Amino acid sequence: MIAILDYEAGNQTSVRRALEGLGIPAAITRNPEELGAATGVIFPGVGAAGQAMGMLQRTGMDAVLRTLIADGKPLLGVCLGCQIMLERSEENNTPTLGIEKGICRRFDPALKDEEGQPIIIPHMGWNSLQAKQKSTLLEGIHPAAEFYFVHSYYTEPAPELVIATTTHGVEFCSIYGREGFWAVQFHPEKSGAAGLRLLRNFYTYTETR
Repeated sequence: MIAILDYEAGNQTSVRRALEGLGIPAAITRNPEELGAATGVIFPGVGAAGQAMGMLQRTGMDAVLRTLIADGKPLLGVCLGCQIMLERSEENNTPTLGIEKGICRRFDPALKDEEGQPIIIPHMGWNSLQAKQKSTLLEGIHPAAEFYFVHSYYTEPAPELVIATTTHGVEFCSIYGREGFWAVQFHPEKSGAAGLRLLRNFYTYTETR
C-alpha cells in the first residue's frame, strides 16, 4: 500500500484518486504505524511554505517524515512537498525540513520567455522535462512528454541531486533526489498518461526493491 501523508496542506484526495485509478492501493493517513507499514509514502502539498511547515510541526509529521526517510522508506515529494524538503524557502523566508541541501527560490519577474516577453508568474500549465540523469521514475516515459505545473517558486538543490530540469525564463530543477527518495515540482496526478506512468514507476519500485 502507498500511504499519502495527511498534514492538512495538500492535494491528497487527487493523488489517492490517481493511484486508485491505476489499481494501486492507497490511503491518506497521519498515523505513524500506517506510514511505517506502507511500502512507500507520497508527500504532496499545495499552498505556502510557512503555512505548510506550521502544519507539519503542529501535527508532528515533520518528525515522522524525517524518521521514515532515515529508515529508508521510499518517498515521493510532490509540488510543495518537493520544495520544503530542502533547507529554506524564499517564500516567507521559511526554514524548511532540511532533509536535503538546497533552497527554494522565487521566479524573478524580470525573466523573459523564449519570445522575449516577461514570464507569467505563477508558472502554470504544461511543460517538458530535460533529463539530466537516468532515474527509475522516468522509465517508459517519452522524452518529449509534458507535465502539469503550478508554482511561483522553484527548487535549487545540490547539483548531484538534479534528475531533470524544466525551463520557464530560467532552467530550474523539476525532479531531484536519489534512488528511493524523489521530489517532483509538477503534479503527476494531473499530468495525464506521463504522470500516471511516473506514479506507477514509484509504486513498482516500492514493491520490488
